[in-house]
Amino acid sequence: MEKYNVFDCTILELDRHHSDRKGNLTVVENGVTLPFDVKRVYYLYDVPGGASRGAHAHINLSQLIVAASGSFKVTLDDGNCKRSFFLNRPYQGLYVKPGMWRELDDFSSGAVCMVLASDIYDEDDYIRDYDDFLKYRNI
Repeated sequence: MEKYNVFDCTILELDRHHSDRKGNLTVVENGVTLPFDVKRVYYLYDVPGGASRGAHAHINLSQLIVAASGSFKVTLDDGNCKRSFFLNRPYQGLYVKPGMWRELDDFSSGAVCMVLASDIYDEDDYIRDYDDFLKYRNI
């Protein structure tokens, strides 16, 4: 399996449709907008001030992380390098490739973090211990 680094992960601009009278619409479509098909969608909200989420990696799962409302920071770690992204636009998503340790923090009040995932939930795909992650990355 290919091991990606933090520079393989990037912000994707999502399709936006504007309406002067009725707000905006962003479209996400399998096979068109994303480099993977979405099999699971979940979202985080009401994250208490000062709290962080994530603190794990996935072996096979790809994700698109979107600030549907508000803002937060995502820090990716490939074992050698860390890279942080500040998400605050509902028409942008962070494409996270497999094998990245991720931590989400600095949630604004009312922030909603929507995650589009390439597969259904599978506990065996998680690496939840950072030392195990470094071993997986051969570091």
